[in-house]
Amino acid sequence: MSYFGELSTRMKEFRNDLLNAKPMVCTERAKLATQSYKLHADKPMVVRRALMLENVLKNMSIYIEPQTLIAGNQASSNRSAPIFPEYAMDWVIDELDEFDKRDGDRFYITQKSKQDLRDIAPYWEHNTLKDRGLAAMPPTSKVFYDLGIIKAEGNITSGDAHLAVNYEKILKYGLVKYKSHAEEKLKKLDLTDCKNLNKSYFYQSIIIVLDAVVSFAGRYVDLALAMAKSEQNDIRKAELLKMAQILSKVPYSPADNLHEALQSMWIVHLCLQIESNGHSLSYGRIDQFLYPFYEKDLRLGIVTKDSACELLTNLWIKTYTINKIRSWSHTQFSAGSPLYQNVTVGGQTTLKRDAVNPLSYLILRSVAQVKLPQPNLTVRYHRGLDDAFMRECIEVVRLGTGMPAFNNDEIIIPSFIQKGVKEEDAYNYSAIGCVEVAIPGKWGYRCTGMSFLNFVKSFMIALNDGVDIESGIKVCDGVGHFKDMKSFDEVLAAWDKIIREFTRHSVIIDSCADIVLEQDAADILCSALVDDCIERGLTLKEGGAVYDFISGLQVGIANLGDSLAAIKKCVFEDKLFTPKQLWEALINDFGGVDGKCIQDALINGAPKYGNDEDYIDLLLKDAYGVYIDEISKYHNTRYGRGPIGGIYYAGTSSISANVPQGASTTATPDGRRAHTPLAEGCSPSHAMDKNGPTSVFKSVSKLPTDKITGGVLLNQKVNPQMLEKEEDRMKLVMLLRTFFNRLHGFHVQYNVVSREVLIDAQNNPDDHRDLIVRVAGYSAFFNVLSKQTQDDIIERTEHKI
Repeated sequence: MSYFGELSTRMKEFRNDLLNAKPMVCTERAKLATQSYKLHADKPMVVRRALMLENVLKNMSIYIEPQTLIAGNQASSNRSAPIFPEYAMDWVIDELDEFDKRDGDRFYITQKSKQDLRDIAPYWEHNTLKDRGLAAMPPTSKVFYDLGIIKAEGNITSGDAHLAVNYEKILKYGLVKYKSHAEEKLKKLDLTDCKNLNKSYFYQSIIIVLDAVVSFAGRYVDLALAMAKSEQNDIRKAELLKMAQILSKVPYSPADNLHEALQSMWIVHLCLQIESNGHSLSYGRIDQFLYPFYEKDLRLGIVTKDSACELLTNLWIKTYTINKIRSWSHTQFSAGSPLYQNVTVGGQTTLKRDAVNPLSYLILRSVAQVKLPQPNLTVRYHRGLDDAFMRECIEVVRLGTGMPAFNNDEIIIPSFIQKGVKEEDAYNYSAIGCVEVAIPGKWGYRCTGMSFLNFVKSFMIALNDGVDIESGIKVCDGVGHFKDMKSFDEVLAAWDKIIREFTRHSVIIDSCADIVLEQDAADILCSALVDDCIERGLTLKEGGAVYDFISGLQVGIANLGDSLAAIKKCVFEDKLFTPKQLWEALINDFGGVDGKCIQDALINGAPKYGNDEDYIDLLLKDAYGVYIDEISKYHNTRYGRGPIGGIYYAGTSSISANVPQGASTTATPDGRRAHTPLAEGCSPSHAMDKNGPTSVFKSVSKLPTDKITGGVLLNQKVNPQMLEKEEDRMKLVMLLRTFFNRLHGFHVQYNVVSREVLIDAQNNPDDHRDLIVRVAGYSAFFNVLSKQTQDDIIERTEHKI
């Protein structure tokens, strides 16, 4: 038996069924949504959205798997992905015949489903969020989108999410409390004030969706009772009857025990996923708000430790049933079909005490047992986290699923407080999606996850006097061409001018996406379950949340730093070659003898980020600081409309964007060949970090992490043999403590897998069906990734502890 024990027999069967499930394209939601939009075309948009969700929940297929103790499904079969036509339909139609031919993230679709989608497509022509989002972009900004300098496709082809709703409050009061609150607010409105008319539509919509969620749960009550009637196995019959009893109570009413709490959470989580295809819908600090249920059930003998663990594993397996299909271009930025459904454990209480409890340990155990890419598990670290819990976390790390990730209270909490978050709320933060952080139940959409800004492509345009190299399009005025520059100060001036201008356009593009989402795709259920949307009568996009801070994603940070260092050292200090010679080598992708010599000098003749060398680390800090200074000047569309914040900050959670954004970028002065991947997150470039993990930690710690509140994502890779001995595992604990306590690191996560295993898995996928890897701020099965993404993971530096 493994360290964490084994799944129960039923959960093992459930997991195997899930892994064998063929990821299909499900058209039910698309057809039902289209039907509702047509029928209610005269209604205010928020009401149309509510009636759409009601229609889907009322008429979609439902089923209860033979092994499950928790009911609820997203699509017509597990791991099938619904289509959300109101967001985008062009790519769906264009790629219908390509879904099963993809290099990675394949989906399968029947001929009937293809025809169903073709039948509804005409209604959505020029009528989707993507259509309106692209039309809203000013031509001077849209050129950045078209050239791939600023990537925002995900913001206009899907919902937002990137938050956790107030599950603690839902379990305590039930949806009945939210409904009565909306009814009271609606009753008190003075409709002679035109602003209150919009609020009245919002409150009506909330009542519609809350009733729809309760009715949805009721459908499973009827199904469970019907199944129980024909069930021959007495044990299963009793389980079905209990399931019906629970679902007749929650999520409408408060939960009274662990089973009810988990079922209530799941129905709500599921309906949020059905309402919108946004990802990074997270559970929040589940060990904190579920612990009272667990402790009470143990005390009363309602559950044992093992039965509670089985319920948790059931929830995690159900979590993995959810799937999402993206366009191929967007898929490359989110390889592995991730949903980033994050669970946070550990950290501190609002009274500043260690928050670890027995349920924290049980959650580690349950996630270890299921060994799936979802949920995404994060541990909140703080100085008072004891070695026993740290060792337990390392045992989970050893399993090689890339989990848990570690976030550091010592930097995140002060950063929040500095930005105006109340202290008690700051101490209650959770991980959202990847590495981003927010206050569950009180934060607006996309604390991280706005547009991707390609730092490296931007830098090359800066050196080319504002002209995109491959297209020849002049995107803005520069300060001159690199070939004519006489000093490194001119290089820095070029970067300063370009990145400030590009940052401004990223904000414009973000605002275009947010405006159309606000107008055309409000998430009524999600808004209702976040404080203080009901009290204010505002959806999340209108400014309903208590807090609303956001960040974009900056890609290729290490490449930028290494490029600056190489130019400074090789060109202007050591004068190994002239700016003109370097530029010609870059344009020719280091071709020929001279190009190869220049490439070797760039790689070997200048310091590299990740080795604790101030020469490069401080250059990068200052260059990144220009962006941080500029982005801090701007506001999101909710600024001044209610929430605390409304501002931007930086974030390095590049997901798998380093691969496609590298594919659109020419050769760079760090010695990187054209169209090869960029460095991911804030991690060093592959094989450039030669002095071990401590030096990487020191380099990363020189970044202004208190200002990169959107997340400082650091991936590390170690060979499994490095953690076989207890003394080596304790070395890792001490290394983490040093990184977080002394160096004020923000985040780190580990891939525990050898290069040899990865290569063998690439060549013999059937022998490694269960191999999970950390891609960026999330994990995925290695075999579903494209070869490009697999190669990128294989080439990451493998450290020794």
